This record gives sequence, structure tokens and C-alpha cells, in this order.
Amino acid sequence: MDTASRVLRLLSLLTTRRSWRGEELAERLGVTDRTVRRDVERLRELGYPVHAVPGPTGGYALGAGARLPPLQLDDDSAVAVALGVRAAATGAVAGMEESALRALAAIEQVMPTHLQRRVTALRSAIVPLAADGPTVAPAVLAVLALACRDGERLRFGYVDRTGAQTRRHVEPHRVVHTGRRWYLVARDVDRDGWRSFRVDRMREPTPTGARGHPEDPPDAARFVTDALSLRPYRWHARLLIEAPAEVVAGLVPPTAAAVEALDDRRCVLVTGADSLDAIVLHTALLDLPFTPLEPPELAERCAALAERLRAAAGLLT
Repeated sequence: MDTASRVLRLLSLLTTRRSWRGEELAERLGVTDRTVRRDVERLRELGYPVHAVPGPTGGYALGAGARLPPLQLDDDSAVAVALGVRAAATGAVAGMEESALRALAAIEQVMPTHLQRRVTALRSAIVPLAADGPTVAPAVLAVLALACRDGERLRFGYVDRTGAQTRRHVEPHRVVHTGRRWYLVARDVDRDGWRSFRVDRMREPTPTGARGHPEDPPDAARFVTDALSLRPYRWHARLLIEAPAEVVAGLVPPTAAAVEALDDRRCVLVTGADSLDAIVLHTALLDLPFTPLEPPELAERCAALAERLRAAAGLLT
């Protein structure tokens, strides 16, 4: 293996683990410890921040530097990055389009021909559905993500769906993306309860410097699903579906209902609407056997709609 290939192989190894002992790297590369040290210096000269890890189990670790060095990606990773960057150009994050297109051009320019063909084929087969509605700024997402990671409280203005404006003081937990909207799941300190906040309705989220790690945080994705599919509606319903949970989940958007597995053949659909008839009809359109569980009025609406449909089909005597 020549020097250039060996240095690239060393870089690839450093990206796969938090740290490596020098003798481990030497064994993997089939060289001496002294050669590993020289190759580490070559990586540093290229701009890769390879740090020495002290202690008896120390060695080398790849860290963050002052500038972005060249990236080493395998074929599948390169294709995934190219497609992900293209998706970002049409996503719900404001101001990312131009930056994403510049990054995509740089990636595709250095791609080998066989990878360019893969990206072109995938790009021509995929038709993106243009995002509608408000977008969010990348800087805002960064503030929220860092606050979640560091357990730092935030203050921000918030405009709810009725247009009412409030000030919020929260302990962030997770940021959830539904495909169309971004949400922050956090414990509201003043109201002492868990809430989900639409990020595009937040105004000037500001870290306070105070730390706060809320106890017993909810499953963030399920919390947002419940907020979107149940809380805004007059009626909340539970229906037994005679089908595996993964089958039903593939038919129902997570923003419309939650699916709870009972066993490998049945699940419970939890959903909401302002009309019981809408719940019955949407469930019937799944074309799966179901039984209304609650509220009690739901079974009555099933019977009434069944009678009406039988009459329309001329089946009543």
C-alpha cells in the first residue's frame, strides 16, 4: 500500500471510532507505530485535527478543527450526501437553497463517473413535492438543537394557533421534524408541563445560561403525534384494527393518528377529529376490519352510517 492510500485508510479508521490506540492502528494498517505517527502528522498538515489521547488506553482521536478539511466518504455515503443536499434545496429550512446547491455542485464535480450516474438516475426518478407553508431559519434550529444537547433553558416569544402571543420559559428536550413542520418538545417551566411548540411560531429563542434536565421526558415523536392528531379536536377515538401495527402505520400519517401494537396481528388506532363521521369514514377507507372502542358514540355512528350506506346501495328491505 503506497503512502497516500495508507493515509486515506488511516483517516477512514479514525472516523469509525472515538479513539484508537497506536498499536491498533499499526496492526490494521500493517505498519510500525513509527509509521502511524508519521501518517498522523501528514493528516494534521492536511488540516485534520488528530488529537493525542493521554493515559494508558490513550491513542489518537479525530476532533473538530478551525476549518473544514477534505472529507473521506465511501460510495454509498457520497450518494446519500448528494441526495440529502439536493433535498435540502427544496426543504422547509429558510435560506438553505443557494447554499445547498453550491454544496451539491462541489460534491458532484469531484464524484467518480460511476457515482455521478447513480446520483443522476436517482435524481431523475424522484419527483419532490414542493414544501408549502412557513419555513424556519437554520440559526434557530441550531440554537434549539444545542439547547437540547446541553440541557440549557430557553426563553422565547410564541404565537399560538389562535394568534395569542405569550412569553415562554422552557427546558428543551428534542426537536421533531414531521416532514412539513419543525417542533420543539420541552417542559414549560412556568406552566409545569410538557408542551410542543411549532418552531416557525417561535420568536427569538434565547439561551438563558441556566441548566435544566427535565425528569421523565416523553417520547418526543409520539408526543408530537398526539398533539397533532388528538389535542386540537373535539372527539378523541380509539379503534381496534385487525392488522399488524406496521401495516397500519404505513397507511396512516403520523400527524393524523398514533398506532399502538397489541400483538403481531392487531393494533389500536388513536386519532381525533371534530366529527365522529370523519373518524368512521377515514378508518373504513383503510379497508381493514375494525372495532370502535371509545367513545361510546363512535359505535352508534358506525351503525348509523352503515344503515345509510346500505340504503344508498339498495340493500335495505
